[in-house]
Order: sequence, then structure tokens, then C-alpha cells
Amino acid sequence: MSVIPSVSADELVVPREEIARGAADADRDGRFPIESIEALRTAGLLGIGVAERFGGPGGSPAAVARAIEQVAGACGSTGMIYTMHLVAVQTLQACTLEEDGPLADTLRAIAAGEHLTTIAFSEAGTRSHFWAQLSTATPNGDTVTLDADKSWVTAAAHADSYVTAVRAPGATDPLVTELYLVDAGTRGIEIRGLFDGLGMRGNGSSPVRFNGVEVDLERRLGDPAGGFGVMMSATLPWFVLGCAACCVGLSGVALEQAAAHASATRLEHEGASLADLPTIRARLGNAKVRYMQARALLYEVAAQLEAGAPEAQLGVLALKAAAAEMAIEVTDAAMRVCGGAAYSRHLPLERLFRDARAASVMAPTTDLLVDFLGKSLTGRPLF
Repeated sequence: MSVIPSVSADELVVPREEIARGAADADRDGRFPIESIEALRTAGLLGIGVAERFGGPGGSPAAVARAIEQVAGACGSTGMIYTMHLVAVQTLQACTLEEDGPLADTLRAIAAGEHLTTIAFSEAGTRSHFWAQLSTATPNGDTVTLDADKSWVTAAAHADSYVTAVRAPGATDPLVTELYLVDAGTRGIEIRGLFDGLGMRGNGSSPVRFNGVEVDLERRLGDPAGGFGVMMSATLPWFVLGCAACCVGLSGVALEQAAAHASATRLEHEGASLADLPTIRARLGNAKVRYMQARALLYEVAAQLEAGAPEAQLGVLALKAAAAEMAIEVTDAAMRVCGGAAYSRHLPLERLFRDARAASVMAPTTDLLVDFLGKSLTGRPLF
């Protein structure tokens, strides 16, 4: 059992050096960063955002975003694992009204650093429309039987539980859904492959099959057929916040690395550094502007979510799209500034460049989000 510090969320310290130490190996070997997750456990960071009534340190959206930003800057794979864990935590917490029962017990285990959870929503048949489910739940007295094929589940083979979405019993509409907390050791769960991706290669995403998995009804999150509302009100805002924080964390480190390389690298025949070239400074300056814009939006939306502001819905839609595209632009600029040294992996920029491309294609994709923004601005329903 980890020894968890009894401090507030704002006092928790991200062990960046420990996490960064294994980032290159996790990327090269596609290896799940167990040591980084253990460092987060020991630091008390698996429980950030869990309310004090469940033994957690609490934590505002801004505090959670700051933690994810630092973790992702140290290791993109760990940042994504951590994001999906914290998104599952907030989805679970939003639906846990009682002090007793399996939902409350899981939150207490998370607060104690003893439990890693994740989200299992996406399906091959509905792709980036994660809110739509073809999976089914069959009622059986005090239990339901889940049959589901999930296409990508982060930390699939390492999580202790999954917050899983399925179509509600008897429903034909894929938007009429329910969520369940499923222990990873439940009979009928099959991990169906290893992740071999372009970036975030250690995040352990795998297809997961739920084959006749029996779950107690007390493990349902929210009301019967109420999954869609929970996804929109709890899962989506926290996922967007976490994804954007990952993008900001990666991009900030890329900028630091590029600026340091440009300042230190000499053009000996001209007696100057790369930073003496106006074109190099312009690339860095423009990248810094984009980074600052996205980071400011991240913490503006975090404040809106904390305040329950009506403009938070638009902010959530805009945030992931802005941060995902910023990360692509900034890491591309960093690669161009550093040239062959970045391309040949003498610097960590090539890894950051690849990691940064994940957010734009993760559901909801940038294309979907900007379409939602257009619908919202023109008074059309989002779904």
C-alpha cells in the first residue's frame, strides 16, 4: 500500500523528474510506464479531484488541469493514462450520491492511491461518436449482462476498473445508454491486442471485449437510461480539460527544448547561434503566441466549469479543438527550429511531435468539435 500525503490538491507536487526518466523507454518499447504510475500513487495524485467525503484532497478543474499539464510534459503516455483515470474518477463521482456501496468504495480506494481506473466508451461501429453505443445490456434481476466490443481502452490491461458505456436494456436508439463501473477482474473481460501507435506509445490502449459480463445494478452510474446525460455533463467536460492540458504540457516542453537548442547551437563559420537568425526567432515567437492562447483558454474554461457558467458549453467545444491544433503547430515549429538534431532523435522533440498528434484524432475529433461549434452558433441542435 502506498503512503499517501495528507495535503490539499494545491499542495500536491507532481514528480516530474521520476516520470520523465522513463518517457523515452516507454515510447521506444511501447511499454506501459508502471514506474510513473507508482510515482503518481506515492505523490497522492491518483486521488486529485476526489472529494474529502471520500477521503480525497478535493481539487478544482484548474488544479486537475495543472497536474495533467505537468505529467504530460514529462511523459505523454503517462499524461494520457492519467487523463483517462481522472476523467473516469469525475464521471464516477458525479453519480455517487451514497456514502456506501461499490461506487463510494472505489472512490475511497482511488483517494488512497490503491486503484487505477479508466474509460471504456469508444466502439468500432460508432467510432469518434463515443456517446453512441451498439453494445448491449440485458437485465437479469439484480444484475445486467454486458456484451460490448470496445475499440480503444487506455491502460486496458493495467486498470483496476472500467467506467463502461452500453446501450440501455431494451433500447434501440444508440443514444439511450447506461454507464457501469466494472471491475477489471470480472469474468468475461478479454484484452484483445496490444497498442502500436504513432505516439503516446506507452499508454496501453487496447480493444476490450466484454463477453457476457455480469454486473450488479448497484454499479450503474446515474439513472436508468441516463448514460448520455452523464457523458455530456461529466465525462465530456473533464475529458476535454484533460486532453487540452496534455496538449499544453507537451507543447510547453517542446518550446523550451527548441528555444534552448537554438540559443546553444552555434554557426561557427558566422560566429552566431541559431537564435541570431530572424527566421528562427520568428518561428519560436509565433509558436509561443499559439501556446499562450491555448493555455489561457484552458484555464479560462477550467474557471467556467468551476463556476458552472453558461458559456462553459461553448468553451468546452472550443478548448480541445484549439489545444489539439496548437500542439500540432507548436511541435512542428519546434522540429523545424531544431532541424536534424530533432529529426534524428538527439532531442526529445521527435517524441513530442508524435505524441502531440493524438488529440486531434481522439473522439470527439477536431472536425466534429468545430462542427458542433458551428451548430451551436447557428442555433442548431448538436445531436
